Amino acid sequence: MTYTEGRRKRMNTPNKLTVFRILLVPVVMALLLTGHGVWATIVFIVASLTDFLDGYLARKNDQISNFGKIMDPLADKLLIFGVLLCFTELGVVKAWVPMIIIAREFLVTCLRVVAVSKGSVIAASMWGKVKTNVQIFAEIIAMFVFVSHPQWAECVLWIAAAVTVLSGVAYVVENKDVFRE
Repeated sequence: MTYTEGRRKRMNTPNKLTVFRILLVPVVMALLLTGHGVWATIVFIVASLTDFLDGYLARKNDQISNFGKIMDPLADKLLIFGVLLCFTELGVVKAWVPMIIIAREFLVTCLRVVAVSKGSVIAASMWGKVKTNVQIFAEIIAMFVFVSHPQWAECVLWIAAAVTVLSGVAYVVENKDVFRE
């Protein structure tokens, strides 16, 4: 295929949904930071649903792409991190919660890079999927309750951080061979 032919090739629907999710991140953040929590929650839920939908469509229609493999998890992280940073800015949680979650993501990413350098691939595990879902639901709950019950919002976010740590530990334990020379 020539460069021109490649340029004519259209982006598939799952990848469009991933890009849409990325574009919704600053919208969610702006709504949260300007006191429009209900709208932020609605947009966040829509963005979260695109995550499930793009994965479903990619598998169903055999449209799994390298772009999607890289950008889909990045879109998830941007959405999760964006809301956590807003919660930190709003005083709902201390900076420890986003730091724990960000550190886990760096750890697993580094683990994957080392594995690739040794010729193997670390696929997403059940723990990773559980972690992402817990983070999404914790943030939805936190957005619903943070004005009236900020302590509950902080509690569910700490639960998400704990699940995130367990997920990171599981990845390290399951892939400990990567650390051997």
